[in-house]
Amino acid sequence: MNQAESDESFIAEVLPVFIGEANEQIEALEQLLLQLEGEPGDRDLLDALFRCAHTIKGSAGLFGLDEVVRFTHHVETLLDHLREGSLVLTPELGSLLLESNDQIRVLISAAQHEHDEPVETADARAAIVRRLREASGETAESIGDPGAPEAPLAAAAGIRRWHVSVQFTGDAFRHGMDPLAILNYLRGLGEIPNILCDTLAVPALDGFDPEHCHLAFGFSLDTAATRTEIERAFEFARDDCVLRLIEPDARPRDFVALIDAMPDNPRLGDILVAVGAITRAQLSRGLHDQAEAGEGTGKAPPLGALLQSSTGLSAIVVAAALKKQQRQREGTSGSGLSEDNGFIRVQADRLDEVINLLGELVIAGAGASLLARQARQRGLIEANQQITRLIEGIRNSTLQLRMVPIGETFARFRRVVRDTAAELGKDVVLEIVGGETELDKAVVERIADPLMHLVRNALDHGLETPQQRLAAGKPAQGRLTLNACHESGNILIRIIDDGRGIQSQKVLERAWDRGLVEKGVVPPEAEILKLIFEAGFSTAEKVTNLSGRGVGMDVVRRNVEALRGSVAISSEVGKGSCIEIRLPLTLAIIDGFLIGVGPSKFIFPLDAVVEVIANRQTTTALDAQGRSCVELRGQMLPVVDLRMLYALDSPRPERSSVVVIRAGTRRYGVMVDVLLGQHQTVIKPLGLMLRSLRGVSGSSILGTGEVALIFDAAALGQLASQSRNPSSKPNRIAGHASETVTPHR
Repeated sequence: MNQAESDESFIAEVLPVFIGEANEQIEALEQLLLQLEGEPGDRDLLDALFRCAHTIKGSAGLFGLDEVVRFTHHVETLLDHLREGSLVLTPELGSLLLESNDQIRVLISAAQHEHDEPVETADARAAIVRRLREASGETAESIGDPGAPEAPLAAAAGIRRWHVSVQFTGDAFRHGMDPLAILNYLRGLGEIPNILCDTLAVPALDGFDPEHCHLAFGFSLDTAATRTEIERAFEFARDDCVLRLIEPDARPRDFVALIDAMPDNPRLGDILVAVGAITRAQLSRGLHDQAEAGEGTGKAPPLGALLQSSTGLSAIVVAAALKKQQRQREGTSGSGLSEDNGFIRVQADRLDEVINLLGELVIAGAGASLLARQARQRGLIEANQQITRLIEGIRNSTLQLRMVPIGETFARFRRVVRDTAAELGKDVVLEIVGGETELDKAVVERIADPLMHLVRNALDHGLETPQQRLAAGKPAQGRLTLNACHESGNILIRIIDDGRGIQSQKVLERAWDRGLVEKGVVPPEAEILKLIFEAGFSTAEKVTNLSGRGVGMDVVRRNVEALRGSVAISSEVGKGSCIEIRLPLTLAIIDGFLIGVGPSKFIFPLDAVVEVIANRQTTTALDAQGRSCVELRGQMLPVVDLRMLYALDSPRPERSSVVVIRAGTRRYGVMVDVLLGQHQTVIKPLGLMLRSLRGVSGSSILGTGEVALIFDAAALGQLASQSRNPSSKPNRIAGHASETVTPHR
């Protein structure tokens, strides 16, 4: 492989890392802009915005993404004016910066997928560049061609000479770093009048590894840029180099501060060279003099004293270096990972593969435990119990790796609320509560679209215009709240608005018109509100870009139920609405409670199991659908019999048990034959024949190789309590009956 092919290989390997980090910076930039609209003078937010833009620009320059660099420079210039106070962030400037951020996202996407963008996209970006430059105060004559390359950033006034010393790590090339690209970027900050490579760092030819980086060089940089701006040129290579900056007129205390901030370095001379207090040649001369002075006497003078006398080095600097060296010897300088280095990036597909293997390990462990019990060998049983405990520990720790805070998803809706409210002529503030609540990454990714539907629906249907709110005696600004919390082993997400609420009579009339409810029949309030989630249902008076076609709420329900979740709605006219989404914390492995009905096995999520009424006489009268009631501590508990509900062909035992299940605020009982205890449950998707089976959300493989169905506690609870037509056919489980399965809810 020649050098060009090697460079292309490095770039291809590292570019996805840059794309991922750039997208993170773009998301952060958007959230900071939205946050800044409420605090336009916050200097910390402005600085953070500038850092995001500069990081994108600097990293893009390393990969030769010139269009990203040119465009982001305009954004960076405007942000710099905002930081300096020469401009104040207005709603118009905020919108312009958000549009610019969208353009950066388009450019990064084009770099990722390597496709040419349409001409209209380039034209739109050129128009945004012109607006950015006009907002920055540039005259029409100076603007010229918006797409032209930029002149060097350093101005003629205020130029200072910096000394830059950088040493790259051995893996810099392997990580795709190109030191020359960094130098080219620095030339955009000013001029480099001289540069000197450290040839002593390069090994002899017979020990030279072409893939190992031996580069270490120092150079002068004449620029008006600040220290922070120079350091940002090395931001993408920060983990692959040691960077030192020093000014020619630096005072001794400046060297002291630089020495204190240095990472561990084993020798006094290396410390002084690294900070630029002396040169490598001066150090070599000092070591030579020290060796000569020690010949014959066996006692060499201190190196620091020799360097002071030969180079004029300040005693303060020498003392600081000695102190640093002493702290290293005592081990008090710290050896742990820094906060920034305390994290590593892992590709999601690799983590998914580990989760899948863990699931197979759980199944294999259950099979081994079963064989140990059948063998009735105490030692083997105890060994398998220990293995089971270890597997459970590994399971819990591994699943924690996939847990992410939902606040990151919530934060994305700030832009949606801002733009949609502006389009509708409404004033709405988004409040996020419980953003630190964690759940499985797979759940987070799949809940984003349903949440989008609900947020847009609340903005369009729920919240009023400022004039309507004032007429109703409310504040002109509406409030939309996204709330998340853990409850009973699930995550509960609430979308709350303080708008007009839902007019149930209007919903009922529309349901009568569409034949969803028999005309003249008035169901309970909760049942009326559920009609909103029916396919094609809409109460909008006219079709708009946001609503009126009856598409959205039924999709929300289907997507939530596909995640083994449930959705409910409550509302009060004139005060607002609340939609609750209840989801499992993970879609991979759960703790389950295994039961048996005849030869069939079923699993309840353990978090939903409240208690068990065991070994009771089977004398309760059941209706045609297998439902009855039992008394539990003075209250009537609805009970459903799985044998009749699913038409299981097996004789009924003389004694049975009732498992008490909690679904939200409701409790009900399930009549079963056998209690088989707690079971680590690996969730598998249902086959095509069982996907429409009511009350079931998934399946699992037991240690015996049998398949057990996993219940959906909320859906099964509806079967236990709702009224049904006596002529309707029962659910039939494949393998036990051949009749048609009742559609899922």
